[in-house]
Amino acid sequence: MNKKQTFSKRNGHFSIKEKEITIREDAPEGLRGFIRMVFYDLNKNPSDLRDITSRVLKIAPDSNNWSEFPNIDYEVSDHLDNCEWYLVYDIIEVIIQKLNGAEKETFISEINEYFVTNGIGWKIVNEEIETRGDEVFETAVNTVVKVLESAKLQTAKTEIREALNDLSRRPSPDITGAIQHSLACLECVSREITGDKKATLGELMKKYPGVIPSPLDQAVTKIWGFTSEQGRHLREGEAPEYLEAELVVEVTAAISTYLGKKLGGTSEEIEPDEFPF
Repeated sequence: MNKKQTFSKRNGHFSIKEKEITIREDAPEGLRGFIRMVFYDLNKNPSDLRDITSRVLKIAPDSNNWSEFPNIDYEVSDHLDNCEWYLVYDIIEVIIQKLNGAEKETFISEINEYFVTNGIGWKIVNEEIETRGDEVFETAVNTVVKVLESAKLQTAKTEIREALNDLSRRPSPDITGAIQHSLACLECVSREITGDKKATLGELMKKYPGVIPSPLDQAVTKIWGFTSEQGRHLREGEAPEYLEAELVVEVTAAISTYLGKKLGGTSEEIEPDEFPF
């Protein structure tokens, strides 16, 4: 299915105006209604969507509803409007699984645009919903993945991916997991560049001065201290917040990119799955 472009897109006037992210642990009413709108625009019926919402929510379809409009549509609307916020995102993922190639591309593009223009801190990548940060965060994470891939640092790449997965967990992100995995990424790259396969990041900064230019190495040491405290040795009532974990992921990604480039990595090639819209 080829979706016809709108006037603004055909004539180069269209641009996505990104709104500050203010929504994470929520699925606003507007999003719930927009899902139905986009799905129906793909020439799908309310009964098709009811099959999906019923399965995700584990609700039996109402056998008394036969007509697509208004009965089944009203039933689907009730499902979407009244379910827990995180189940809305589950429904989005199942919809994607049920669509064909062209339909999938259109649906993902529309939903991602909605996220960006409405300040929702999620995005669809590789047909799954994961956390989305501001422009600086997104640039840091996308770049480090490409650099680590080209430098063949697969373990470090896996660790930063796991950090993102932890931030993306629903209904509650795994904050300590994200901090631990982001540290592990930086530690892996630091071990590779020094050749010291056993030392911790804090030890590496002391044993190999100059690996990271001073005084930036002091910042890394402080990050290590923060991560050790917040990510590994939590105290009751002192758990780190999401924004703190996001900051650690962003900073460790940037430093890992620097070290990865020193090991021959590059960010020049753009992987097609890293820009979902």
